Amino acid sequence: MKCAIVPVTAYQQNCSILICEETKKAVVVDPGGDIERIEDALKQLDVTLQKVILTHGHMDHCAIADDIRQKYHIPIEGPHEADRFWIDKLPEWCDMSGFPRAESFEPDRWLEQGDTVAFGNQVLEVLHCPGHTPGHVVFFHPQARMAIVGDVLFQGSIGRTDFPMGNHEDLLASIRDKLWPLGDDVSFIPGHGPGSTFGQERKTNAFVADQRFA
Repeated sequence: MKCAIVPVTAYQQNCSILICEETKKAVVVDPGGDIERIEDALKQLDVTLQKVILTHGHMDHCAIADDIRQKYHIPIEGPHEADRFWIDKLPEWCDMSGFPRAESFEPDRWLEQGDTVAFGNQVLEVLHCPGHTPGHVVFFHPQARMAIVGDVLFQGSIGRTDFPMGNHEDLLASIRDKLWPLGDDVSFIPGHGPGSTFGQERKTNAFVADQRFA
């Protein structure tokens, strides 16, 4: 499996294209906007889009998910159903934020802790990691030692918890109890900014470094 990152929207959200190199099948993770930019990347990569998967329901991560679903006739999988209220109110959030308006939608499949998402010959493990939003999920590919963590964790920082139904303690628990056990060697792609490894963040991230909880 390989990954291409396409920054989208004014928020520079890391929309990821995950590719099964054996079959040239792909998934788009968190398409928040700029569909032309995403489609250009798909053409350059010469892949067939199989599904859309979502880490959570914030507009910059899901606003054009339904546009892609309808155009390519593919399913949307994720996030956890606890984020339904974010997706149901998507038009309102967009209007309040001056974000290009998007309509609410229903994913074809809500995801739970322990689920898997398949594309081509690849399988992603699903971890429910609430805190930034109550229904946030993380996608983990064990063979590639790679995680797509959305807005749970960043290089040197963690996700905001001041949005409706955010919870700081839940977020810290998600990182310590769900992400760290995957291994220090796991590299991750966050929703914004550069990637890192879990090991590096355990050493240097002031919010979740091991020494903070010693």
